[in-house]
Amino acid sequence: MDRDFLIDLFSDFGPVTIRPMFSGFGISADGINFALALRAGLYFRADDQTIPQFEAEGSKPFQYQTRVKTITVNSYWQLPARLFDDSEELSGWARAALAAAQRAALRKRPKVRKAAKKKKAAGNKAPRVGKAKRAHRSR
Repeated sequence: MDRDFLIDLFSDFGPVTIRPMFSGFGISADGINFALALRAGLYFRADDQTIPQFEAEGSKPFQYQTRVKTITVNSYWQLPARLFDDSEELSGWARAALAAAQRAALRKRPKVRKAAKKKKAAGNKAPRVGKAKRAHRSR
């Protein structure tokens, strides 16, 4: 899938941002990634609310192979092939995928940066004093 094909595919959905990612593209709307276009196909973000819809279509979650095992990514499911010919229904699935991605973003806690943690922790402790200063103070 190339960039122009993806732009046409999502034309009924609305404006999307398409960025190179892995061996394909990440597709986002409103700054939230909701789809992956890879060599293996087009995958939409899914969660407990939308996975049954994918299962009913016989779709499978995204999988990739490492040297040791197969990894299954249950948060992205392959888009049913029939939707490539029905842009209106594809738009509905894309809206559901975007909603799933938004729900996932809300559940994610903001990460505290390590530097901020160290500064906060350092501010609560007394300054460290080396052996030479302790020896000098005891005189």
